[in-house]
This record gives sequence, structure tokens and C-alpha cells, in this order.
Amino acid sequence: MPKMKSVKGAVKRFKVKKNGTVKRGTAFRSHILTKQDPQTRTRQHKPKVIAKVDEKNVKAMIN
Repeated sequence: MPKMKSVKGAVKRFKVKKNGTVKRGTAFRSHILTKQDPQTRTRQHKPKVIAKVDEKNVKAMIN
């Protein structure tokens, strides 16, 4: 049986933390941030974790 290839798009977007949860990025952070509320921008700095129901699928994509 050949090895499963990892999904390169998923590898670039997600990282598995030591405790097993999966980190993700935040949307709407690339440019034109002047229109956003300062509180929204501050909230987007904080690390995000994907939902528990999606963890199995994402880990399978990352390998």
C-alpha cells in the first residue's frame, strides 16, 4: 500500500500543539485593517483553535 500524501494546503494552514489540539489562523488579517474596529483587530491577534469535530479530519490531512 502506498503512503498517504499530506494535503499541502492544510499543512500550511494548521499546526498541531503539544496537547493535541490544532491551531489555525484568523481570517481578515491581510490588509485594509483601518476599517476594522480596534477591538476586532486585537481579538484577531490571539491564537485560535479549530473545533473538536474537525480535528480528526485535519490531522488526517496533515499526517
